[in-house]
Formats: sequence, C-alpha cells, structure tokens
Amino acid sequence: MPRKNIYVTQPSLPPLEEFVPYLEQIWSNKILTNNGPFHQQLEAALCEYLGVEYLSLFTNGTIALVTALQALRVTGEVITTPYSFVATAHSLLWNDLKPVFVDIDPASCNLDPAKIEAAITPETSAILPVHCYGNPCAVEQIEKIASTYGLKVIYDAAHAFGVRYKGNSLLTYGDLSVLSFHATKVFNTFEGGAIVSPDAATKQRIDYLKNFGFADEVTVTAPGINGKMSEVNAAFGLVQLKYVSNALVLRRAIEGRYRNALRDVTGIKCIPPQPDTEGNSSYFPIFVTSDFPLSRDALYQWLKDHGYFGRRYFFPLISNMPMYQGMVSARSDNLPVSNMMADQVLCLPIYPDLEHGIVDEICKLIREVSHG
Repeated sequence: MPRKNIYVTQPSLPPLEEFVPYLEQIWSNKILTNNGPFHQQLEAALCEYLGVEYLSLFTNGTIALVTALQALRVTGEVITTPYSFVATAHSLLWNDLKPVFVDIDPASCNLDPAKIEAAITPETSAILPVHCYGNPCAVEQIEKIASTYGLKVIYDAAHAFGVRYKGNSLLTYGDLSVLSFHATKVFNTFEGGAIVSPDAATKQRIDYLKNFGFADEVTVTAPGINGKMSEVNAAFGLVQLKYVSNALVLRRAIEGRYRNALRDVTGIKCIPPQPDTEGNSSYFPIFVTSDFPLSRDALYQWLKDHGYFGRRYFFPLISNMPMYQGMVSARSDNLPVSNMMADQVLCLPIYPDLEHGIVDEICKLIREVSHG
C-alpha cells in the first residue's frame, strides 16, 4: 500500500517564495483585474512560448469556448465529438447551438474525419473537434472539409498546451483554438483559459466579448460576458511558465515508463505515439479490452483498493447524458467506436512529481491481475 492516495493528476506548484513578490506588487499597485500588467505580460509570454501571434486570456476554458463560438458568429448545427469533457458540448447549448455527434477514430480518440461529411446539413456552420489527450486531430483533412463546405473550425485544445505538429504549434490550426489552464492541466493558473486567434482583428473582437462587449468606457459593441483573468491568476501563470518545460520532460519520462512496462500485457492497449507530433503527455489512458481477465471497472476498483485512483476519462459519453441522449446523432449505433472506448478507458496517474516507484507499483498491480 502506498503512503497516501495517488490520483490521476496533481497540480504542479512552483516554490511559494517565487509567487509572493507578485502578490506584493498586486497589493501595492492595487490593480486586481481588467487587463492589468501581469495579464498583459502573461499574454505576451504565452505567445512567445507557444509559438502563436495572438492570444486572449480568460477566467476559464469553458467561458473561452462559449466566447469563441460567439466571436465567429456560429449558428445552427455544429459537428463535434461525444468523447470529451462535458464543457465541449455545453458551450454549444449555452449559445443555442445544436451539437451533432460524430464517431471517433480508435487510433487517436479524436473526431474521425471520414465520418464528418455525412453529418453535414444545410444547417451546419462549424466543426468543434477536440485534441483528445493532447493528440492532434486530423487537422489537414478537417481543414479540407471545412474549406469545401464553408465551415468554421474551432479546436477544443484544452489538453494540447505546448503540443507541436510537424514542427509548428498545434494551436495555429483552425479558425480558433481554445485552451484550459485549470489546476489539473499541464500548465495552470489555478483556473484559467485562453483563445488563440489568427489575426489582430479577431483578437480585438474576443477581447471586447470577454469584457461585457465594452470597446471603451461608454461603447458596448456586443452582448459580451465577464471572462477576464485576474491579476493573481496571471501572476501565478508567469511563475508556472518558468517550470513548464521541465514539467513536460518529467511527464514524457513517466509516459515512457508506463508504455515500456505495459507494452506486452494482454488485454491492455495504449494509444500509439502520434506521427509528426511532439506531445505533452497530458494524460496516460489505457484501454481494457475483453482479453484482460478483469473488466475496466473491476481494474479501476482493484487499483483504487490499493490507493491508486484512476479515472474513466471519458465515461460516460456526452451523448449518453440526459440533455443530449435524445438527439438522433447521439444514438449508440451512430457512435460504436466512441461507446467502445468509453467502456474501456482508464487514465492512470501522471503528473511531474509522480515518483517512478509509484508508476512501477501501478504497473506491477496491473500485470499481477493480467495472469488471471
């Protein structure tokens, strides 16, 4: 038994003494929010680190998703994945949009581009794919489909901080990319998020929308929302950014250790490394197939009984939740791969401070029951 319970993710916390001077400066200048100096510094620093030109900080990733859809004036139907966190589809309902669910590719757990065209109707205006677990979507194929049918593409890139595809930032694909800086993400600001824009005009519209629509002190241009990031969150992000490169190195080492220890376990499958991709090891999902002696839920409980708390992420599917399950596109026969993966998935603990001995113990427990 481990000395304490081990969960899938743990927030990465920099040394407290590095954060204190930022707090003292916030208290001194009395600027707490509304595009303060730390907010501006973090936007610039993230643009440089991520290799993007325009980025708008938000109070969280969900409000960023809601605003991204508003910024592009999306209407009608939006094609998306059922295999994601609920915020992806909820952002559509908040905008009075209709989600249309399309099945996923088992090799990446991302939206299957081969299924998209059949779901397009005259009411379709956009595609909302997710870079699931930080694995790049089929961005070239999605771009071609979107161009052919005149559709917008907004990527839910909540898992994709720092991911590079073919040598460039994954966040530059699509019309917009939306990040989450929640406490459990690779890079966090306690709570936070961002939208990556392709040009200055789009960023300006987004910045208006996240501040109630205000263009200046007396001019409101749109029915915006309060999505601003506070100075405290921005300051924490500036401290975190100093450590994120090292955190990615540590995460990749843990992922490699899992892959090596589980590669020959019958009934346990892993998503293969994605081609042309420098990933971020944001999660480490395994898939418990019928060849394994225990069901996924039984393995989940076995590890939990030993103090290791995996997560069935994503289960249940969004399409099986009450507010979505009545939709035609949510039917199980329309989403066979998504349902299969949701029934098999179990994310194992992975975070920079996770000791390699703990990883070895988790793998030992899995191998122990794999022999029946």
